[in-house]
Formats: sequence, C-alpha cells, structure tokens
Amino acid sequence: MAAKVQPFWLRKTLDQLDPEEWESLCDGCGLCCLQKLEDEDDGSVYYTRIACKLLDLQSCRCSDYSGRKDQVPDCIQLTAADAPRFKWLPPTCAYRLVAEGKELPLWHHLVCGDPQAVHEQRISQSGRMLSERAVQPDDWEAHLIFRAG
Repeated sequence: MAAKVQPFWLRKTLDQLDPEEWESLCDGCGLCCLQKLEDEDDGSVYYTRIACKLLDLQSCRCSDYSGRKDQVPDCIQLTAADAPRFKWLPPTCAYRLVAEGKELPLWHHLVCGDPQAVHEQRISQSGRMLSERAVQPDDWEAHLIFRAG
C-alpha cells in the first residue's frame, strides 16, 4: 500500500513552490485587487468594493495579468519574501493561509476541484464590485466592506 502524499501546499513552504504551484494557489476571489484604505491613526487596512481598473467585475480575474505592472505601476506582485507582511490579505487567501501553516478552505479549487466555488460561496465580490473608473477616490470610504487582519 502506497503512502498518501500530502498536497504541495501542505508539504512545501511558499518559497519552495514552483511558478505553476504558486499561481495555482490563487483562488480567483479578486479581493487583493480591491482598493484599500489605511487608517492613519492605527494602521488598520480596510477593503472597499472598488476594484482595480483591470479587474473583471464578474470573473474576478485581471484582464491584463501579464501586463498589469505597465498599466498599474503600484500593482503589488506577491512573493514568498513578502509572506511576513501578508496580514493585509483577506484571511481566506491561500497565500496567507499557506504562509501561516494553515489548511486551505473546503471551497478552494485545489481542494474541491471547482474554480467557481469561490463565487458560489460568496467569498469573492463577483457582481458586487464597482470599477475604480466609476467612483472618485474621495468617495471610496463610502464603499468599505471589511477590515483586513
């Protein structure tokens, strides 16, 4: 009887992942592509429902993933080296969960096999976001949805 091999996200650290494994961790929720506001007093980060201009509001995927840095110079490229600072990512984010040594949720496509589960479980903001092109930055505070952490 062969021993059962643990999934890569349980047996590897983020810095041990190959590029394909790294990219596969993304659940497609799009939450990291929402505009965030930081409280100047305590440093808390708040998510808004205002999406980056490149985020498809239904699929929650970047419309120009490979060229995003050209169009959005401050787009954050997640790397394993950044893991200690992943607290701003939503608590459901696989990058954050793996960095913290936690299991992936049952709805994650690597666990359940269904890439639509993130939307069906309403983890993503699919259909509930606004493009940053449609909302003035001064009005973003009216669209807060949750606090990171």
